[in-house]
Amino acid sequence: MSNLAENKTAMTRRHLLACAGSLVLSAALPVPAVLAQSNQVAQKIADHFSSVKTMAGEFVQFGPRGEQTGGKFFLERPGKIRFNYDPPSPLRVIADGKSVVLGNQKLKTWDLYPLSKTPLALLLDDKIDLKGKMVREVKEEPDLITITLGDKTIFGDQTITMLFDPATYELRQWTITDNQGKETAVMITNVRTGLAFDKRVFEIPYEQVRNQHSNPR
Repeated sequence: MSNLAENKTAMTRRHLLACAGSLVLSAALPVPAVLAQSNQVAQKIADHFSSVKTMAGEFVQFGPRGEQTGGKFFLERPGKIRFNYDPPSPLRVIADGKSVVLGNQKLKTWDLYPLSKTPLALLLDDKIDLKGKMVREVKEEPDLITITLGDKTIFGDQTITMLFDPATYELRQWTITDNQGKETAVMITNVRTGLAFDKRVFEIPYEQVRNQHSNPR
């Protein structure tokens, strides 16, 4: 190969490497250098969100098959949340700090899970530390801050992605992606904070759950 050809080949390789490097740097992957640039603002937002101990409002849920439902939600840190779905949906979701249950009031069935094994635990935690291993992605845009959290050792491939308003630090939406890549998004509106809830709001009907298994249909 001539010197000219060798030089051209070397230049081409350098160009391809440079392009590849630019793509890697600009991609929204949670590499430490990229996270470090976004973490300062994102951590402030996460701290603000974590400092809100109680909130309530309305929600619209978009399921993985395009189904849409709405209702009211109630949240209390640490670990408590309740979704009351509007009729005709018979669903109800309650987390009491230890467990989370999905109830179907029409069928009288209950599915119970440890809260610590679901991504909801990250949303409901007292502290969201963006320096921890749970951070999958932090993306900062002019009108939106996106924070994706997950822990493969606990949740497998499940993640929770939270969307915040960078001006007000308010949570707009969260999306849970399951192990199969299916997404369930919850958009919240008319949010009120600093509320006091009756303890019964987050009570799980454990007796009904137990009776369901002792008296199968």
